[in-house]
Formats: sequence, structure tokens, C-alpha cells
Amino acid sequence: MTNVLIVYATDYGNTQKMADAIASGAMSVPGTQVSIKLAEEATTDDLIATDALIVGTPVHMGSPDWRVKKFIDTVCGRVWMKDSMIGKVGAIFTTGGGYGNAGGGCELTMVALLNNLAQMGMVIVPLPKNTPGYHLAGLQWGPYGRSAGEKMEQTGVTEERLEVARYHGANVSRIASVLKGQDLFAKPTPVSV
Repeated sequence: MTNVLIVYATDYGNTQKMADAIASGAMSVPGTQVSIKLAEEATTDDLIATDALIVGTPVHMGSPDWRVKKFIDTVCGRVWMKDSMIGKVGAIFTTGGGYGNAGGGCELTMVALLNNLAQMGMVIVPLPKNTPGYHLAGLQWGPYGRSAGEKMEQTGVTEERLEVARYHGANVSRIASVLKGQDLFAKPTPVSV
């Protein structure tokens, strides 16, 4: 069984919709089990037990939500110290409603999250541009849910924009199932005394 953990924060339910769509895509891959947790509920045990971690956040002034930052600092920081996530699969997604096609700050927020996953030694899953729905809700870093129109009118994340999230979840699950149990990275050799 491949374990996928989705950790997110949400303000208006849009990031939760994205998390649910990603979970649906991940569960479409046979042998996948998905857990969805709010950032303030996720624990170090959750991270250690997972084969893939997908982190999602609404964009706040071009940055991840404070609850996601706290999760990274307090929970991810502990597993980083013990090298517990090295070689596991990591991916991200965001939602935003600000100005700009990607919802003001989505790309900056995605890069910030990917930096944290790279720090933990994770194998990062990008979003290829041939992914169905990419033209509406994708960047090479991952899917984003545009939650407002061009004039800031509240639309919520639409069904057509959730399509790319489902594919992303399936991609992450497929890659995690292939890499599960593999010893991917070099380890330091013990020094003889």
C-alpha cells in the first residue's frame, strides 16, 4: 500500500476543494491510501508513515498561510533534523484570488513550499504542461486554484480548474508507488576508528 498524506490550510474552503480533488486523483491509482489533514493537525508520526507528502495553501500576500508555515517550522523541522523524509515524494498546490492570472503570488508561494520539500531531501513531482487542465490551473510547480475572477469577484475554485488537481494527485501516487522502499540517495559511510 502506498501512503499519500495531504496537508493543507484553508480560509474559504477553496484549498479544501483542491485537497479533495488531489486525493481523488491519488486514490484512482490502485494500492493507494490517502490521508488528508489540516496543517494544525498533522504530526511527525503522519510524516514518517507516509510515502508522499502533498502540501497545499491559500496564498497570503505572496506567501504560504501562517498555519502551513507553522507546520513546516514545527513538524517538518523535526523530521528534517532526523533525515526522515529523504527519498520520499513531495508535491505542492495553492489557491489564490489576487490579481494576475495565477492569482497574485501563487508562483512565489509554490517556490517557497518546494524549497521546504527540497530541504527535507524529498523527490519533487512537478506538473508537466501536457497535463489536462494545465492551461487553466497549472504552473510547472503544481496546480493552483484560481478562486476569484479578473476583477476580484468571488467565484470559488471551479470544477474545470479542479481537473488538473486530480491528475496531479494521480501522478504523485504513481511516482510514490514506484519509489516506495527504494534507497535513492547516497548515505555517509561510517568512519573507521
